[in-house]
Amino acid sequence: MEMLDRLMRFILQTGLPPHGFCLLWDPGLVWTHVIADALIAMAYYSIPVVLWLFLRRRPDLEFGWVLGLFALFILACGTTHLISILVLWVPAYGIEALVKVITAGASIVTAIVLWPLLPKLVAVPSPSQLQSALDRLHEEVAERQRAEEMLRQSLKMQAVGQLTAGIAHDFNNLLTIINGNLERLKRGVDDEHKAARSIENALSASERAARLTGQLLAFARKQPLLIVPVDVNQAVCDLVPLIEQTTNGKMTIETDLWPASLDIAIDKNQFDGAILNLALNARDAMPAGGLLRITTALEGGSVAIFVKDQGVGMDSETISRAVEPFFTTKPVGSGTGLGLSQVFGFVVQSGGQVKIESEPGTGTSVKLSFPRRVGGADEASAGC
Repeated sequence: MEMLDRLMRFILQTGLPPHGFCLLWDPGLVWTHVIADALIAMAYYSIPVVLWLFLRRRPDLEFGWVLGLFALFILACGTTHLISILVLWVPAYGIEALVKVITAGASIVTAIVLWPLLPKLVAVPSPSQLQSALDRLHEEVAERQRAEEMLRQSLKMQAVGQLTAGIAHDFNNLLTIINGNLERLKRGVDDEHKAARSIENALSASERAARLTGQLLAFARKQPLLIVPVDVNQAVCDLVPLIEQTTNGKMTIETDLWPASLDIAIDKNQFDGAILNLALNARDAMPAGGLLRITTALEGGSVAIFVKDQGVGMDSETISRAVEPFFTTKPVGSGTGLGLSQVFGFVVQSGGQVKIESEPGTGTSVKLSFPRRVGGADEASAGC
């Protein structure tokens, strides 16, 4: 009983007036304290509930226990405000002191724990940083997919090139024998004889087959090249009349040449054939006629030739297969599908690159780039 009496005296602090007495029981002051402390206590009590629900839904958080400790501190703070309401009428200053001791202990422990964790908490990425990292990851994935697709395409083209080269070499050997025998046979037959026409037809077909073999070898990058210095601007100017004649004047041809000479080391005949092939493709893409623009430029240490038309254009799938041998979008009998593959093989074999840009309905631009010849003269170009 004596211990209980001591506890009650500690709790009620017998002989001390309640806090309301200090406020002279002014109703305005008393109820202001009551309402304010009640609202503060409610807000304090709601915070631990929110933290508890958050931790239940995010058990993966590394610092979840810190939030639990912070919730205990907030709960103790809310309790002090409830006790402040009680002591307005009851002098329970002992309880108030006890709650404040508990709150002080929770606050000290929380502060001691939080300060060492500050660097780690600051290092936690913000939502914008996480989004930025996610965007970079998406870009890396997309880049990897593009690289993998390019590798698959390269391996496929390499395999096709090896097969094409083998077939073309064997076929060329057979054609050499056939041509030789036909030539000897032709010399031994009278030109007026019927057999002479048959031999002539056979020779013509054999020559076409030889050209086809050359195209296959060019794609496979096995075609022997006669490398000579070539001024690209002059070569383009020399080709314009031939292109106009070959395309029967169906296209308007414009040139935009670099103001200085652009020398490269290539096979001149193969270069002319590549530009002519691109011009014929442009003609077929513009059956009603249109503008064909040939542009030359200096890009770093490379010489670039752009051949751009206003034709029907190509979609991305067609572009990805454009340089494959025998692939063509033309009707049966209108093309072998070796034009762009020959251009691609020749340019790559010459140390250059081919880039195709096109969209349906907007035309096609083919860029051929070659290393600029070291020691080439840097003279003004007069244009075509």
